[in-house]
Amino acid sequence: MFYEEKWIINKKPVEAGAMAKSLGLDPITVQLLANRGSVTETEIKEYLHADRTCLHDPALMKDVEKAAEKLFECAAAGKKVVISTDYDVDGVFSGELLYEAFGMLGISADVKTPGRTTEGYGINARIVNEAAEEGTSLIITCDNGIAAFEAAGLAREKGLSFIITDHHEIPYDEENGERRYRLPAADAIVNPKQADCPYPFKGLCGCGVAFKLVSYMFAQKGLPIPDVFYEYAAIATVADVMDLNGENRIIVREGLKTLPRTKNAGLSALIKASGLEGKEISSYHIGFVLGPCFNAAGRLETPDKAIALLRTKDTAKAAALSDSLKELNEQRKAMTEAGFAQAIEKIEGSGIKNDKVILIELENCHESIVGIIAGRIKERYFRPTFVFTRTETCLKGSGRSIEGYHMYEALSSHKDLLLKFGGHALAAGLSIEFDALAPLRAALNEGCTLTDEDLQPMISIDTELPIGYLSEKMIGELSLLEPVGKGNPKPVFAEMNLKIVSASIIGKNKNVLRLRVKNAGGAFIDALLFSGADMFIEDAVAAFGEEEWLRATRRQENAIRVSLCYYPGVNEYMGIKSLQIIISHYRFEKNDNR
Repeated sequence: MFYEEKWIINKKPVEAGAMAKSLGLDPITVQLLANRGSVTETEIKEYLHADRTCLHDPALMKDVEKAAEKLFECAAAGKKVVISTDYDVDGVFSGELLYEAFGMLGISADVKTPGRTTEGYGINARIVNEAAEEGTSLIITCDNGIAAFEAAGLAREKGLSFIITDHHEIPYDEENGERRYRLPAADAIVNPKQADCPYPFKGLCGCGVAFKLVSYMFAQKGLPIPDVFYEYAAIATVADVMDLNGENRIIVREGLKTLPRTKNAGLSALIKASGLEGKEISSYHIGFVLGPCFNAAGRLETPDKAIALLRTKDTAKAAALSDSLKELNEQRKAMTEAGFAQAIEKIEGSGIKNDKVILIELENCHESIVGIIAGRIKERYFRPTFVFTRTETCLKGSGRSIEGYHMYEALSSHKDLLLKFGGHALAAGLSIEFDALAPLRAALNEGCTLTDEDLQPMISIDTELPIGYLSEKMIGELSLLEPVGKGNPKPVFAEMNLKIVSASIIGKNKNVLRLRVKNAGGAFIDALLFSGADMFIEDAVAAFGEEEWLRATRRQENAIRVSLCYYPGVNEYMGIKSLQIIISHYRFEKNDNR
C-alpha cells in the first residue's frame, strides 16, 4: 500500500525584509537561508562566506596526535606504511590523499584495497599478511576499519602498528537493553563518531577524516594544504552523499573553487572527457558525472584504473584512462537499468509490494550495483530497501533507507540472521546465508515501527512563490546556496492552481514536456518536466479527460489546473534570455472555472 505525496511548506520565521535590506540580498534568499538554519545576520554571513580558515582545529580529533606521532616515527626510521582503503569513491580518494600526503612528508607508503567480489568490504587477513611479508611497520585504514576486530588482532600478532581512520558507526553489542560499544585493538582510532571524541563536527566522510589527519600533520611541519587535497575531499564528500553543511560545506566549496583548474592531470582529463572543460563545476557534476566514473572502476573491476588516473602525469595516458572509466560507467548504467527492471517486476508481482521494509533477491545481478538499485527502489516506493544477489558462498546485499528508519540499528537487532554487516542510518551492506532471506524479511518487517505517515513521501517546499516574482537577479542569487545536496537541498518553490495555456513534447528524444502556464495574477512562464512526461499526461487525462488534454496541446482554452513544485532558471537561446521553471513535483487541482 503506497501513499500520495504530502506537500509541506517549510517556511521558517525570519525578518526577511529587514535583513535582506541590511545584507543586500533578495528577501527570498534570506528566507531560504533561514530555512537551512541561518536565521541571524551573523549566521548568514558565516554560511555565505565561510572558507578554509573557518575549519575546526584537527587537533581536537581524538587520537589524531597519537596517529601522527606513529607516522612521523615511520618517516624518521625509514619504515614502510600500508594504507588499507575501500574500493568506492570515498575509499579511492581517501587512500590517494594519504598516499600523496605521506609522500610529501617523507613516509614510504603503499595502498591496498580488498577485492569487492572476492573479499568484500574492509581490511582483511590477506592485506595484513601481505603487509607483514613486505616488511611493513604500520597499517593505516581509511574509510574502513572501525569494525576490523580480526584484522587488528592479526596485525598485533604480526608485530605491526595499527591505526584506524574511519567515519562509520561504532559497532556495539546490546544486552538487556544496554549498549556496549566495541572498538578494535589499535594504536590510534581517528573517528569523530566515538562518544568521547570532542571534535565538534561528526559528519565527515572517510576522506574528510583522512584530510583532518593530514591537516594536523602538515601543520606540525609548517606546510600548507595543497588545493588538490580539498578537491579530493570535496569529490569524496559529495559522492558519499554526506550532509553538505558545517565543515562539509566548506570543504566542498573550497574544492569546487579550484577543481575546474585542477593541477591533477587525471582529474583534468576526466573533466574534459565529460564535457565540463572551461565550465563551472557544481556538486551536481561530482554526484552525477565525475563521481560515478570513479565508482564504476571499483564496482565492475578494481579501483586500480581510478587510482592510476589520479597518479598519472602523462596527458595521453590520462585521456585513455578517462575514456576507459567513462566506458565502464556506461556499462554500469546499462546493468543497473536491467537490474532495476527485474526488481520492479518482482515487487509488483508479489506481496513484497505491501511490506514496510522491502527485501528482494535479483538473479544474475552484479553485486556491485545492488546498492544503486536499492536506492532507486527506495526512491520509487519510499520504503527502506535491501537488494541481494547470489554469490558462490552466500547472499550479499546492500540497503538504502528513508528518514526515520535507522538501517544499521535495525540490522543490529537481528545479528543472529547475518554473517556480516556494517553501515549507518541511511545505508548498509550485509551478507546472509542462502536460506536467511525469508526469515530476515519477516524479522525486519515485524520489528518495523514506521507508521503510515512515515511512509508518506514528504515534499518539503521552501516557500510558495508566484511565478510573477521571478527575475534574473533573484535567480542569480540562488547560486549563493551552492554547493547543494543532502543536508543543504536545492530550493523548492511552489505555486498552486496554475492554468495550463499550452502543452507540447520537445527534446531530441521527444521525452520532455513543456507547459505554458498562467497564474491568477496574469503572469506567464514556460514550465519543463524532464522526467515522467508520460505519467503527467496519463494523470492529466485521468483527472480531466482526454478532450481537455487535447485542447491544451492545441493551445485552446481548457479546464486543466495544476499545482507545481519547481526550481527557476534562465534559458538562453540565440542570445535571447527568458525565465523558465523546472518541475520537480505536480498535482492536479479540480476547478471548473475557466
